[in-house]
Amino acid sequence: MPKARTVQGVVEIALQQLGWQERTILAAGRTDSGVHASGQVIAFSLEWKASLGKLQAALNANLPQDVAVAAVSEVRANFHPRYDAKARRYHYRIFCQEWRDPLRERYAWRIWPVVDLALMQAAAQYLAGKHDFAAFGTPPRSGGSTVRTIYQAGWQTEDTELAFDILADAFLYHMVRHLVGVQVKIGQGKLPPDFLLQRLQGGAQASVQSLAPPQGLTLVEVVYSP
Repeated sequence: MPKARTVQGVVEIALQQLGWQERTILAAGRTDSGVHASGQVIAFSLEWKASLGKLQAALNANLPQDVAVAAVSEVRANFHPRYDAKARRYHYRIFCQEWRDPLRERYAWRIWPVVDLALMQAAAQYLAGKHDFAAFGTPPRSGGSTVRTIYQAGWQTEDTELAFDILADAFLYHMVRHLVGVQVKIGQGKLPPDFLLQRLQGGAQASVQSLAPPQGLTLVEVVYSP
């Protein structure tokens, strides 16, 4: 069975064309299959005598059309894009429409019946602060902490779509997709307005089918100290 194609894999192939000899690149994190990233950060060591601009051009020339390097910077030798990160920001996009829309659904979740934005905004306000998110995901390592700090969370209207914006120190596996799924059910009146709060406080632990599909989710920013 052929090895699955990954963004990491195609980036490493592009680097190898430029003389890169390490075994693997370092990344700020992994995304689920189907999830997008416009703000992913990677690090690698490469002997390169030309300018950083020429390195960016060379990488993009060797990358496939669905992957691109947006910027290149030189960092200290011990920089790690994952462990040095202070926060990460995700966006999740939805739109309300009864009939399927194959082109839009590559990058957003089609919702029907329509949601009440005010209900979802009210639910999102419960997220800010430090909470145990065990009800919404699993830690990267077995037995790891499920406590995370949310700096910002809320919904905004973008043309005919709704976008959920969330900034946190770190995220659990599937955490954003579960949070979106619950809020959509609240917006459709399928769950009570305070259901999210109950889950954060340790109640209502019964299983709820709340996992939003991956294609609406995008990693848009990884934050570092200046």
